Amino acid sequence: MEHLPFTVYRLPFTVYSPHPAILDCMKATFALAVLTLSSCSFGSGQQVPVSAPNAMVACSEPFAAEAGLGILRKGGNAYDAAVAIGFALAVTYPRAGNLGGGGFFVGLPKRGGPAFLDFRETAPAAATKDMFLDANGNPQPEESIFGYKSIGVPGTVDGLVALQARYGKLTLPDDVRPAMLLARLGFTVSQNFHDSLVRALAARPKIAETATLYYPDGNPLTVGSTFIQGDLADTLERISDQGRLGFYSGPTAQMIAQDMDREGGLITEADLKSYHSKWRGVLSIHSGGYELLTPSLPSSGGVTMAEILGMVDLNALKSDGKDNANYVQMLTEAERLAYADRNYYLGDSDFAHPPVDQLTSSKYLQKRKALMPNGHAGNSKDVKQGDPEKMETTHFCVVDKDGNVAAITYTLNGLYGMQAMVPGAGFLLNDEMDDFTSKPGSANMFGLVQGEPNAIQPHKRPLSSMTPTIILKDGKFFATIGSPGGSTIITNVLQTYLNLSLFNMNIRDAIDAGRFHHQYLPDVIEYENGDFSPSEIDVLEGMGYHLHEVSQLGDVNGIMRMPDGTLQGWSDHRNGDGKAVGY
Repeated sequence: MEHLPFTVYRLPFTVYSPHPAILDCMKATFALAVLTLSSCSFGSGQQVPVSAPNAMVACSEPFAAEAGLGILRKGGNAYDAAVAIGFALAVTYPRAGNLGGGGFFVGLPKRGGPAFLDFRETAPAAATKDMFLDANGNPQPEESIFGYKSIGVPGTVDGLVALQARYGKLTLPDDVRPAMLLARLGFTVSQNFHDSLVRALAARPKIAETATLYYPDGNPLTVGSTFIQGDLADTLERISDQGRLGFYSGPTAQMIAQDMDREGGLITEADLKSYHSKWRGVLSIHSGGYELLTPSLPSSGGVTMAEILGMVDLNALKSDGKDNANYVQMLTEAERLAYADRNYYLGDSDFAHPPVDQLTSSKYLQKRKALMPNGHAGNSKDVKQGDPEKMETTHFCVVDKDGNVAAITYTLNGLYGMQAMVPGAGFLLNDEMDDFTSKPGSANMFGLVQGEPNAIQPHKRPLSSMTPTIILKDGKFFATIGSPGGSTIITNVLQTYLNLSLFNMNIRDAIDAGRFHHQYLPDVIEYENGDFSPSEIDVLEGMGYHLHEVSQLGDVNGIMRMPDGTLQGWSDHRNGDGKAVGY
């Protein structure tokens, strides 16, 4: 739906009506939603984001965004809303929203310090280092991406329940109820949802249980049809009634384990019972008068952004301007060196001991910066890790009227994960085991060539690029951003931050601006259609860079606080269904 150039007050389901009965059922949970002007222009040619005086949600799917807003209006805080969105996306955005995956939460409570909750998936107890290698020691990507052994122990449900228990104001049943109703009563299939099913079908053969639900007559769900998910509603009801035990034990756990046993997967009921999310320390990055609060390991995003920001000259970047080949060149060379370190050193800190303090120290980064060429392209073949002294995911964020901030990025990894649905449970499973290093020196599905610290071990968490980020200015909340995109997540978030901090863009312009990406290997700059001008392309190719045009890099959602306290939010134009809503 296009944003309207004026403010409209209405019930959230009068436009996206999933079922005639849902209006009455939702009234107890949802109240009036505010859609504010977003397609007009004001000074300097900037595009107006969605604005609200009290609270804001930014999310990649409209039903889930409205679910979060409804929880806020009901008296819940940002964390209740984030939990409601997380469960709702599992219903309305199954390409990435999930119960069968995992992710990261970064929060800034009004009272208390920043928080990071790691609910990343773990390797099953039966996983082995060489499980995706053939008899000759060569990686088998079909097994690590599409085989049942590619499935890690899901962490999303435990993470959302743990988040609600620590920070929520309402009850878990309150926060699960919107998702349960959406599953039980149904919602209208959008063009975006339909198109994602077309892409998933083209990617690989259908799995029977998945096909029955998403391709009922052999074709993807039709646009405008009502999509009801009774099995998923039952699973959500068990979670609502029993918390984590409603997923990690009892009927749901039995269904998962039986499916694994039938199809040759590794996850057992014991794996599920033993899974627990972990509260970890936030990684803080100071840059140009701002402070970025990011997840620590097993997220590689914070460390990699810290390295990039520590190697670039912010004043030079600002002087060059975003639409300048020198800007692209400096960022690319810093990204090349940072990703080389990321791929070699980083892994789950519960198993490996990456030298994070050394990698992010000014002394080390000055040494790395000296390796950055000026005026010509570097070559990844000549770049190695330093020697320090000892694409489907989704992001959403919420700021409430009290100033609490929640940012969550979670994932199934590939489009619809492994595309396998647990029979009788109604949710899809991840293919996160591909994020481990199947063989050092060999690329995964995102082209990342990683090292031994990220090798497969039982109960270990695979290294991730997910980087939900909260930005402070003068010690106060300034903005929160995050994105899907596999290995490009880090550069999506980084460049959006630079748009906000260096070029004073509003949240909409910062998110909608073109992006580019370099990750050491392959040695190529990916850039979005139209982001580089013909003259810029000529200059970069003249420097020796290899360029590759792509249709899209990431899907950023963000919220920004203005000097007068007003909140502005935006959901990336790259996703036609994204929505920012507030009151």
